[in-house]
Amino acid sequence: MENFSSKLLQAAVEEFSRLPGIGRKTALRLVLHLLRQDSDTIERFSGSIVNLHQNVVYCSSCHNISDRELCDICSSPRRDRSLICVVEDIRDVIAIENTGQYHGLYHVLGGIISPMDGIGPSDLNIDSLISRIEKQEDTGEVILALSTTMEGDTTNFYLYRKISPFNIKVSVIARGIAIGDELEYADEVTLGRSIIHRTEYDKPSIR
Repeated sequence: MENFSSKLLQAAVEEFSRLPGIGRKTALRLVLHLLRQDSDTIERFSGSIVNLHQNVVYCSSCHNISDRELCDICSSPRRDRSLICVVEDIRDVIAIENTGQYHGLYHVLGGIISPMDGIGPSDLNIDSLISRIEKQEDTGEVILALSTTMEGDTTNFYLYRKISPFNIKVSVIARGIAIGDELEYADEVTLGRSIIHRTEYDKPSIR
C-alpha cells in the first residue's frame, strides 16, 4: 500500500483504481494528470461523467445506449430495416459501426448464455428480440454476431431455435475472427469482411 501525503489524493486514486483495467499506478498517474489541469477542464470532465450517469438511456427497441427513447440507428431512415444484427453488448455495436460495412439495425443482448456465470436466457434481451421480429414484418434476416466461444455458440443455437418458426434467414458472421476473440478487439478490415461474407447458420442436428 502506497503512503500518500494527502488523504484527498489517496481517495481519488482508490476511486480510479476501481475502474476495470486500471491498476493503482495507472490510477495515480491519471489523478496527478488531472491535478495539473485548470478548473474549467476539471469541471467539463466531472460534468460529463455526471451528465452521462443521470441522462443516458437505453434504446427502447435495440437496447443500445442512447440520448433518447430511440437511438440514432433505429430512428434513421437510411438504415436497412430488413436486417437485425444481434450482438453481445454495446462495444460490439461500436466495433461493427466503425467498419462502415453494415447498414442494418442491431439488437444488444446484454450478454451471452453462460450457465457457469449464472446467466440464462431470461437474463438477456431475447424476448424483446422475438417481439421485434413478430412486429417488424419487413425483417428478412437476423445476423448472429456473437463471440466464437462455447457460450457464444450456445447462445447462437438458442436464438436459432427461437427464430426458426418465423421462416426468416438466420446467418452468422464468417469465422475470420479467431476462436475466442471478442468483436471489439478484431481489426476493422477483418470484422468488416466477416459481416460481408456472413453465411447461413449451420443448423446443428435438432432432437
